[in-house]
Amino acid sequence: MQPKCLILLGFLLVLFGFVAPFLMVLGVLKSTFALNFISHGASVSGLFIGMIGAASYTRTKRRRDN
Repeated sequence: MQPKCLILLGFLLVLFGFVAPFLMVLGVLKSTFALNFISHGASVSGLFIGMIGAASYTRTKRRRDN
């Protein structure tokens, strides 16, 4: 997968990990164990995927510069 796609995927997962609990606090979504677990997992995995994408992006940029 390309680094830019990984960064975008990580951003979307982190965004979901933020929006879902926010909607639960507002009462739009019902707070369930599964939804809490999925939103936490999406936030953590999005952070790691985004970091991997950023590292891959900088590595490819360095190789092109040399």
